[in-house]
Amino acid sequence: MRIQSKPIAIKERHSILFLQYGQLDVKDGSFVLIDKEGVRTHIPVGSIACLMLEPGTRISHAAISLAAEVGCLLIWVGEGGTRLYSAGQPGGARADRLLYQAKLALDETLRIKVVREMYRFRFGVESPQRRSVEQLRGIEGARVKELYKYLAKQYGIKWNGRNYDYKNWEKSDVANQCISAATHCLYGICEAAILAAGYAPAIGFIHTGKPQSFVYDVADLFKFETVVPMAFKVAAENPVNPTRETRHYCRNSFRKHHVLKKLIPTIEDMLAAGGINRPKAHKEAVEIAIPNEQGVGDVGHRN
Repeated sequence: MRIQSKPIAIKERHSILFLQYGQLDVKDGSFVLIDKEGVRTHIPVGSIACLMLEPGTRISHAAISLAAEVGCLLIWVGEGGTRLYSAGQPGGARADRLLYQAKLALDETLRIKVVREMYRFRFGVESPQRRSVEQLRGIEGARVKELYKYLAKQYGIKWNGRNYDYKNWEKSDVANQCISAATHCLYGICEAAILAAGYAPAIGFIHTGKPQSFVYDVADLFKFETVVPMAFKVAAENPVNPTRETRHYCRNSFRKHHVLKKLIPTIEDMLAAGGINRPKAHKEAVEIAIPNEQGVGDVGHRN
């Protein structure tokens, strides 16, 4: 029987951990990875924001239950984290925050305010006035292309643009492989933070129409501060296994830049730029029959 305890806040956790070739289970109340030889490796699931499960990994019902209980996001990815297949949900959108996020995204006047704040945060300057979201996206794209060129030149990488085919991974050059692996790591901890904050990953402002639209929005705010320069650095070293080296660098970069501590406050600041308060429940709304206990984790945590 497990002892109930208060989950560690997302901002205090380690960011990500990749697992492969083993059975994830709960033994003696602990989260363990058991390999084909029967060797157990204990995983401190409660102090990790996100577990990336690579091919060759199986997970038991008990392990999924424990991960949900402590608020650890499970993400099923391809080798090296180069493709995302599915994701568990340790918490989820709270009604008040979901309505708040949806209202901001659906009202064009409010949405453009949020997008402008994202632009200002990312590039350090105010966005051009009287521009639509599409126009700002175009300006952003031009800036991003120049940033890629600048970093490639800085690290001595031959750069032909951002280009990769997830169906033929080896076809991409090393730099693109490293960038893709790095951004997938960033997507994992961004989604974990969004869920912990009680928002919905699918409701984006710049990106739309994808299950992780808001994840991409948030990740873009930190991409060039953390993972992209690091990806070029790894590519310049020409390692034998670039995706593995990239993941290791990601882990160190996330710790160095305290990304988890920044994510949720940044999300709140971006949405606050819309200038509205969270909507209150409708007057005719019926209270739930059995009130939930006071939560002990982050805002979006189920317990």
